Amino acid sequence: MNFTKSIAIIALSSLLFTSCKDNKAASKTETASTETAAPKVKKEIAAANLQTASFTVEGMTCAIGCAKTIQEELTDLDGVQTAKVDFDKKMATVTFDKTVQTPESLTKVVQATGDGKTYKVSNMKS
Repeated sequence: MNFTKSIAIIALSSLLFTSCKDNKAASKTETASTETAAPKVKKEIAAANLQTASFTVEGMTCAIGCAKTIQEELTDLDGVQTAKVDFDKKMATVTFDKTVQTPESLTKVVQATGDGKTYKVSNMKS
């Protein structure tokens, strides 16, 4: 009986180990194909439509997890040319196309980042 259990455990273990290797290879392939994808090309913004907004972001607790995430969310928006979030100063500066985005829409995006309750925008200057 013990011999049968041992054989079954060895067979099950080898099955699990080989299936894990296949999953890792598949995820590496997916990652490689994602990395080679063309980066998103932003439309050029006419100088007359450029507007810059600066505002305070409260609730950030770190530069990498908070400030960088907010900066990426803002940068990915249509009509945003640049976004810079400074964790130490708790300030964000965004240059955007005023025909596509508004200071209010930028505020909504920042406050919706994370759980929707962590970050608060104040002192909006545009």
